[in-house]
Amino acid sequence: MVLGLILNVIQVTLDYFSARESMEQEITALIDISHSPASQIAYNIDIRLAEELLDGLLRHPAAIDARIIDSNGQTMAAASQSSPESGYRWISDMLFGSSRSFREELKVPQLSDLSLGHLTITIDTYHYGLLFLERAGYTLISGLLKSLVLTLALLAIFYFILTRPMLNVINALSRVKAETPEKARLPVPPNHREDEIGVMVGIINRHLETIDRTLAQLRDAEAVMKNYSGKLEREVDDRTREISEKNDALQRGNKALVRAKEDAVRRARARANFLASMSHEIRTPLNGVLGMLSLSLENETHPEQRNRMEIALNAGQSLLGLLNDILDISKVEAGKLSLETIPFSLRNLVEECATLHAQQARRKQIDIIADIDSRLPETFLGDPTRTRQVLNNLLSNAIKFTDHGSVRVAVTRIKGNVRFDIVDTGIGMSKEGLHRIFSPFSQADADTTRLYGGTGLGLTLCRQLVERMHGQIMVDSEKNRGTHFTVNLPLPVEEDGPKELMETRIPEELKQVGVDLALADDHPHAGPIRSQLETWGIPCRAASAGGKGILLAPADDADDAHNLMPWSGAGVLIIDRFGDTPRADGHARLSMPLVRDQLLYSLSVAAGLRSEGIGESAESYDTDTQRAESAPTRSMRFLLVEDNHVNQLVASSMLKKLGHEVVVADQGQQALDILAADDHFDIILMDCQMPVLDGYETTQLIRKNPDWKTLPIIAVTANVMQGDRDDCLASGMDDYITKPYNRADLKAVIERWAPTES
Repeated sequence: MVLGLILNVIQVTLDYFSARESMEQEITALIDISHSPASQIAYNIDIRLAEELLDGLLRHPAAIDARIIDSNGQTMAAASQSSPESGYRWISDMLFGSSRSFREELKVPQLSDLSLGHLTITIDTYHYGLLFLERAGYTLISGLLKSLVLTLALLAIFYFILTRPMLNVINALSRVKAETPEKARLPVPPNHREDEIGVMVGIINRHLETIDRTLAQLRDAEAVMKNYSGKLEREVDDRTREISEKNDALQRGNKALVRAKEDAVRRARARANFLASMSHEIRTPLNGVLGMLSLSLENETHPEQRNRMEIALNAGQSLLGLLNDILDISKVEAGKLSLETIPFSLRNLVEECATLHAQQARRKQIDIIADIDSRLPETFLGDPTRTRQVLNNLLSNAIKFTDHGSVRVAVTRIKGNVRFDIVDTGIGMSKEGLHRIFSPFSQADADTTRLYGGTGLGLTLCRQLVERMHGQIMVDSEKNRGTHFTVNLPLPVEEDGPKELMETRIPEELKQVGVDLALADDHPHAGPIRSQLETWGIPCRAASAGGKGILLAPADDADDAHNLMPWSGAGVLIIDRFGDTPRADGHARLSMPLVRDQLLYSLSVAAGLRSEGIGESAESYDTDTQRAESAPTRSMRFLLVEDNHVNQLVASSMLKKLGHEVVVADQGQQALDILAADDHFDIILMDCQMPVLDGYETTQLIRKNPDWKTLPIIAVTANVMQGDRDDCLASGMDDYITKPYNRADLKAVIERWAPTES
């Protein structure tokens, strides 16, 4: 019925457009018939005929007004009648409009260019709307009746052909009992064996057969399960007794484990206290030894005595390094090692490490090569101290186990990670040795320990530090072919760091003259130098007799330095591999390993852009931060609270050499008495472990006095375990340095807390 209604609506719509078109055509035909007589009437100006013609037009059932207008716009004749009224008129007006006007210009064939006026006819569209509504009503009513008849016929056909057979199948299926579904089979309706209903009934019967087989299997399985049920109950009883017995044993074991855990915690606490105590007890005399040796070296001029003191100082520093490694490993294993995340220059850090180990490498006549990616970002975020510790350990090991060749440290940035490659040409390791080198107190083999010494702690600490920084350390080595360590650290670039690149500070004169390299491709330092020059945009050419730029020439000994070929270019820069080449007349010198700032400084000296003066170095060439020298700290008055006489002497001597006045207190109560009598002190250096009144209690008592609340108190202690710094700050101290006393650290902390001059 819906389909029939839609078709009727479509038919009515088409009839509507047809009625509008018929109306247009009928009125147009009426005007066409009246055109010629009207034109003659207008030409002859016959009013009587005009009125007869207009009356005849009004006989059309739709016409309500007819007029002949002359060429001057005056009405020659007019006739009109009222529109019929009806309750359905609003529908007609909505569909066709209330009225329409048609206008035709009047002309005679003899005078086609002469306008005689026009004929205007106004029609009432209700005549056509009424006819359309009658046809539409008939169409809708007859269509609805036809659809109803067709629907009833289809329902009857569907009932007898589909619905009644399906109801028979449903009734048969509803009689199937849930307890015995396998015994039921559905009958196939007559005359439906080959159609969809027959197929459906066949499928249902096959499913019933499947249910029959499944239930038979379930009954068989149920019988088997009953047989196993008795056995299972007996086994459960047996296992329950066993579990009960094991539970009793487990409870006894748990109690033993709890006792073992408590014992392990006590031992760990005792071990931590032992390490802290031993650290303090060892560092206290070691501080005196190293401090006295440093002070003695400053005044000793006799070469033999000075050499002995330097040997003793180096031995003491080695002992201090071993102690630090042991403590660091203990802190890492205990999960108490804290890491910083601060901005630092990775390039400067690597160059410092390479330069620090250069002397060790020069003594063995091996090259140490710093191959840093020239496009490496200027500033990273991380822990520079621990990164330096890892690099120093790896470089020291590489140089120690290399007797000839080179040690290369390469730094690149790959996919957000910084990669360090430390490659040496040393003794290498066997495959068995590779599995042992990261274990504490282990080296590759016994021969290595006998020949080269060492404790085997350095690489263990390296791996633990790298893993704490969420990095990775790998090693590849071959016996007598060298070793390759690779360290990957996820160091992010500091986004708010300095954006200025050193390339913007390269003098244009260097870019104009260029560089003539006399270094062979296999020269160990040729690659890093060439890469850096290309990054700066300084032309780099192979050296020739007619060269005009700066000649970079290798000089491995004195003869090479003094027998350079005459050079008519901008200048000569000697590459000094081992730092022992004498200065040649008129030639600048660049010591290896490569340091970026020193390379730029030496090139400027060789080109005559700078004069190399006494005490002048590459640092004086850099930016304002590198030019600025630290102003000497003004003389201050210190209160040193220290119970050890040797440490008193060491600290007092260092402070006095820095130009300060020192007052010494042997313990905390004496310090309080001194402050009460004379409080004109700028900084207090406070030892933490003292008799009578220790540093923590002394600091708390000092802070209770309002006059001393802002007086800087610096903790000086031999305790370096995790939490010592927090304990110092919690007691009211402002900063923290560790023993042994180091002049650079002492000066740095003094400058940090020096009172501002008013």
